[in-house]
Amino acid sequence: MAEAGPWWIIGLMSGTSMDGVDAALIETDGERVLSFGPALTLPYSDAQRAILREAISVAGGAEGATPHDEIMKTAEALLTETHAAAVAKVTDAAGLTAGDIHYAGFHGQTVLHRPHQKLTWQIGDGAGLAAATGIDVVFDFRSDDVAAGGQGAPLVPLYHQALVQGLQTELPVAVLNIGGVANVTWVGRDGALLAFDTGPGNAAIDDWVFQHTGQSMDKDGFIALGGLVDGGLLMRMLDNPWLDQPPPKSLDRMDFTADAVRGLTLENGAATLTAFTAFTVARAARHFPEPAKRWLVCGGGRRNPVLMGALHEALWTPVERVETVGWRGDFLEAEAFAFLAARHLRGLPLSLPTTTGVPTPLTGGRLAKKP
Repeated sequence: MAEAGPWWIIGLMSGTSMDGVDAALIETDGERVLSFGPALTLPYSDAQRAILREAISVAGGAEGATPHDEIMKTAEALLTETHAAAVAKVTDAAGLTAGDIHYAGFHGQTVLHRPHQKLTWQIGDGAGLAAATGIDVVFDFRSDDVAAGGQGAPLVPLYHQALVQGLQTELPVAVLNIGGVANVTWVGRDGALLAFDTGPGNAAIDDWVFQHTGQSMDKDGFIALGGLVDGGLLMRMLDNPWLDQPPPKSLDRMDFTADAVRGLTLENGAATLTAFTAFTVARAARHFPEPAKRWLVCGGGRRNPVLMGALHEALWTPVERVETVGWRGDFLEAEAFAFLAARHLRGLPLSLPTTTGVPTPLTGGRLAKKP
């Protein structure tokens, strides 16, 4: 029988950018957010990030991988341990104990996402996290959707819609999340909702910079700022049938890679990849039922002023960081998985035909009880 709520839930997210574990405490019943508690990021070390990168590479390789492979076991143990530490830090920051937290919503780390093959794989041991934290854990949010024929992503749109409904603003509104992959939620009038992946976010830029400098990202867009966009190459990159494919649609982190700019200088490659992300978002806006009157940007990409400027130029409309409306831009996805955990507990849908393409509104997730 579905529970009623509301609950205090810690949402957890480790995104495709692999910056670290985002953790956020909210009070929610899966339809509203009643209160916001502390939120924080526990960064991955370079060594931890290298293990996760290897796991993603192995999972997506020609031979594939299984959960029993040593690198996958190592990565999952590392991931679960880091999430347990993040839960402890948020609990302490709130001045609470584990007994005061009702649930955790645990996304895990996506290592493979091929919905057209009905495959999606998020590593992370839900039962292990429940045992380590003493908190019941809702996890495995995507599998049911993909098994039913959905894309399994994006899953945050229902949370975006709940937040937008709390604003005094003219609709439609577009909420753009720029992580490793970028996705958009279009919130229209009368509950209308459309969501899909737009194309690459930060992943290709991050990988390009990492390959050339060992740095994990182009901080503040400084490298791209020193380069020139290769216009001819950009046009060829934009000549990709996937970009014109109508939603629903979603991507694996490695579907668009830095290989596209191989042969360019570091700076020109970063500039061209940054422009590509912006123009793929503009291309995605053609799929909206009507133009968005406002764009609100969350995720790590909003911190890149060069990317934000490119978005403004490509969209010909105001582009704002979500902080302008009082949202926590670094933690929306973590909050979303707390919100989705509450929806799981109440038996409410996590995905819709207009968000993942699942045939009918579908709940999902699994519950791991603490020992």
